[in-house]
Amino acid sequence: MEMLSSSVFWIGLLEVIGINIVLSGDNAVVIALAARSLPPAQQRRAIQFGSGAAVVLRILLTFLAAKLLQLPWLQIVGGCLLLWIGTQLLVSGDDGDAESKGPNSMMVAIRTILLADLVMSLDNVIAVAAAAQGNMVLLVLGLAISIPLVIFGSTLIIKIMDRFPAIVTLGAALIGWVAGETIASDEMLKSIVSNYPWLPHAASLLGAVLVVVIGMLLQRRSKAGQRP
Repeated sequence: MEMLSSSVFWIGLLEVIGINIVLSGDNAVVIALAARSLPPAQQRRAIQFGSGAAVVLRILLTFLAAKLLQLPWLQIVGGCLLLWIGTQLLVSGDDGDAESKGPNSMMVAIRTILLADLVMSLDNVIAVAAAAQGNMVLLVLGLAISIPLVIFGSTLIIKIMDRFPAIVTLGAALIGWVAGETIASDEMLKSIVSNYPWLPHAASLLGAVLVVVIGMLLQRRSKAGQRP
């Protein structure tokens, strides 16, 4: 009770929630892209389960993130995984109704959400943990409160994507941008990046372009294969 009456606690809680909202923008895009092709009922379940599981994953990652980020090649591998996820999400909406409404499609969407969040959250949780200053109650509360905000953001983005299909391409480009940034942040590349400060921005731009170009090529191949 003494902790709850402290102004420091409430200020820290607001900081954790605020940081998590800002850093969860790209996660909301991933969730929306992964769930957009599902039927409405499955869509809601995928968003709810995916968002909740992603936040739990962030809490677990907080204990390990500082050490994980020091492992060489980890972020390079994670960034390459994000590039693959971005291209797959760009293509998945054009696979046809039969496939998008299959019995395993929701589990595929949830798996995609968790894989992407695992990679994208590695450096994000450090900022959240720093705001919490070692207070696990603050950390867990802040992340738990953010769940409905991420769910609302994902649902809103899906509605926008339905109305403006070009947003799908922008969302995939955002994932590619984060992928390039993740690769350039790897421990193995620190000495190179210190000599070339522009490298992370170039890697981010290259990642965004790669996802969009490869995704569009795969889209065309998929549509050509579906023609009678």
